Amino acid sequence: METVIANRIVCLSVGFMLDLLFGDPYRLPHPVRWIGAAAGWLDKRLRRDKDSGAVKRRRGALLAAVMLLLTGGVTFAALSAAYHIHRLAGIALESILCYQMLSVKCLKDESMKVYRALCEDDIPKARLAVSMIVGRDTQRLDRDGITRAAVETVAENTSDGAVAPMLYLAVGGALFGVLYKTVNTMDSMFGYKNETYLDFGRCAARLDDAANYLPSRAAALLMIWGSILCKPKKDFSARGAWRIFCRDRYRHASPNSAQTESVCAGALGVRLAGDAWYFGRKTEKPYIGDDTRPIEPQDIVRANKLLYAASISTWVLCVAVLVLIGAAAA
Repeated sequence: METVIANRIVCLSVGFMLDLLFGDPYRLPHPVRWIGAAAGWLDKRLRRDKDSGAVKRRRGALLAAVMLLLTGGVTFAALSAAYHIHRLAGIALESILCYQMLSVKCLKDESMKVYRALCEDDIPKARLAVSMIVGRDTQRLDRDGITRAAVETVAENTSDGAVAPMLYLAVGGALFGVLYKTVNTMDSMFGYKNETYLDFGRCAARLDDAANYLPSRAAALLMIWGSILCKPKKDFSARGAWRIFCRDRYRHASPNSAQTESVCAGALGVRLAGDAWYFGRKTEKPYIGDDTRPIEPQDIVRANKLLYAASISTWVLCVAVLVLIGAAAA
């Protein structure tokens, strides 16, 4: 037990530090890309437009089950083989997997591309940059809409890309991290309420809701804590973060997405969300936060500060809990 806990602390810490230093290596193989490719391959073979809704739901559930068994089985086998060879080999592989399950630096880098394009007043470039990190149609977005979309994405993915995977890595090592990312990837590919995926993607969407239910709320609380840590103090309001979180955390079709978005809106004193376009159709959404001041590109920088404060706080919390568990087991 002590060895397992010690390994987990090392792998989580090394993985987190590697992510902060290097981010996602775009030109190198990445497990999440493999997961996406496998899910896409199964999608083409299991989804049939002529099927009834019930059949589509069953086939979507089958895809989800196959993906979890496949990714979980491959990860378990690889880690078992590596640890069997030598403990250091196992730690090396698990550290790399932990690193690749996190996306803190990548999220910051991609959102900052939007920020820089806005600072250059290059709206087409900003639309292109934000289209890389959001699922909505971006061609209709003006300057404020682009900024709002980038801030919302950083806020939401503070949970999905940082806090949630780190919590799963702390609880179950790289195996749980890969399983979480499998669910997350399937939801990003199939969890749309459109004619194509409303039924087929329902299982993936509900799995993602369940997997993120507790982590999203933990991420919101950690972001509130982060708003106390962030500087300059005048740019962040912990009181506002808590107030808007309590009021607006369920103003979203997803039970999880508005948890962190509401904190970010309250901490920065801006209004997020509202109507958006997806696949050429307008989706009506309630606003999150108060329109106390106009949103500005600098809010992307501030959202990233909250991202880093929450991520580092999560790592400290996870390591502290693991140390306590290890000490109790000694």
